[in-house]
Amino acid sequence: MVVDNKATVTYVQLLKEDLIIIRLVPKEGSIPEYKAGQFITLGLANPVENGKIVRRAYSIASHPENKDYVELVVRWVRKPLPGRLTTQIFGIKEGDEILWLKPTGRALLINDELPNGEKDNRRMVCIGGGTGLAPFVSFAQHLHDIGDKREIVVLHGASYVDELSYKDLLTSLENDSIARGKEEWNFKYRAAISRPQEWFNRSWAGQVGRVETFLRPRDGGLSPLEELVGDKITKENTMFYVCGWQGTIDGVMDFLNPKGFVTEHGKREDGSFEVKYESYG
Repeated sequence: MVVDNKATVTYVQLLKEDLIIIRLVPKEGSIPEYKAGQFITLGLANPVENGKIVRRAYSIASHPENKDYVELVVRWVRKPLPGRLTTQIFGIKEGDEILWLKPTGRALLINDELPNGEKDNRRMVCIGGGTGLAPFVSFAQHLHDIGDKREIVVLHGASYVDELSYKDLLTSLENDSIARGKEEWNFKYRAAISRPQEWFNRSWAGQVGRVETFLRPRDGGLSPLEELVGDKITKENTMFYVCGWQGTIDGVMDFLNPKGFVTEHGKREDGSFEVKYESYG
């Protein structure tokens, strides 16, 4: 039997008409234990379904060391039909009550150990399409707080500049890396805009196209990602984490498969792999 917990919505930030950041605090007890990369299931009674509780899972954007709230970034699903839960979430206000089930999920847990038991020191490249950025916002804050010294790159893809939901936070983490030195905190953040020709994006001067274009080699032979890190990306030195629509996953693997990268789902006999992913459509 499903046992719902109750939480209070303590913060609502409407980034645009179909993109929102919310924070939840349990009505009883403390912030639930979870790991970076996991998701939490929310629920609300749907008035058009005679009060039936409608639930949906959302990746957690806050990090485990944050004991003040659970933060989520949510897109309002409107096509082909309005989302049964997201439509209600976009009408939610600070102080409202929402139901939740304890965080879970294994697909995007951070890989800390190689199959042979050695520490996994490979570069971490996190690729998020749209709200698929959320688990990597959690990754970045968590790894920063625990003092992890691996090289970490977060790449975010969006259609419009106002959908770069955590640009300020991730830029500040990169600035901290520059200030402290990569020996202490080695972090980079870049974004790609897929509709640069549209008027609203006229000021964008960064990467254009879908987020996986960071992996496409230029004429000189190196990809934008390789130019960013100053190194050739190989399955020996880099671990990828990908979250977004299935098209994003497929687009990333189109570049990685020829290089010999395999996913955790298709890992080798010795248990090795170089890609973890989670698709939400």
